[in-house]
Parts: sequence; structure tokens; C-alpha cells
Amino acid sequence: MPRVSELFFKTAVVFLVLGIAAGLQMAISGDHGAFPAHAHINLLGWVTSAIFGGYYALNPAKAERRVAMIHYGLYTVGLVIMLPALYWMLAGGHPDVEPVVAIGSLIVAASVLVFAFVVFSAAETVRSATAATAR
Repeated sequence: MPRVSELFFKTAVVFLVLGIAAGLQMAISGDHGAFPAHAHINLLGWVTSAIFGGYYALNPAKAERRVAMIHYGLYTVGLVIMLPALYWMLAGGHPDVEPVVAIGSLIVAASVLVFAFVVFSAAETVRSATAATAR
């Protein structure tokens, strides 16, 4: 399995655990004010990271490109900035952290554009770039 796939899958599992913990915390406390953060942790952290990992596993030539690791790094940094701030803003009643949520969201959005570039780039381009590097 390509390294970037493994990283995305491992990151997805970390966010799955965090998403379940957030859900349990809301259930135990009876305060469901942070449910949007819980949904973002599960959908962006767990599900989308796993989908990215699956895509790269199915497209190993694209997974070997430097842009794949840039995608992983950007996406993960964006989530690490956005998700705790979103949870803190909603669960803790701290609207002052909204700019941090926005910065993280913009980083995540940029990483999704990087992924779109990877998906729409031709596989032939990947092969020819790899062959040119080997020369």
C-alpha cells in the first residue's frame, strides 16, 4: 500500500476515535451543542480521510507523486486547526475562535483543490514524469 494511503487511513482511525469520544461526551453530558463539530470530525476526519486513502491505494502511480504528500499534509494540518477550534467554539461557547475555524477551513478547502488536481491530472502525465525522473 502506498505510504500516503497508509497515512490517510491511520489519520482516519484517529479521527474516528475522536469522533466517537465527542459523541460519547455529548451523550453523557446531555449537551448536544457541539453536534456540528462531531459531524465534521466524523465526516471530514474519518470518512473523507479514508476515501482519500482508498483513492491513493487504487491509484498507486498518483500516490507516489510529491503532490499526494502535499495533499495529505495540507488536509491534516487544516483539520487539526479547524476541528478542535470548532468544537471549542460550539461546546465551550467561545465565538472568539471563529477566525481560527475559518483559517482551518480555508486550508482544508485548499487541500481539496489539490486533491481535485490529482484526480483530474492524467495518469500518462504521472508515468511520463516518473520516466523523465528516472533518466
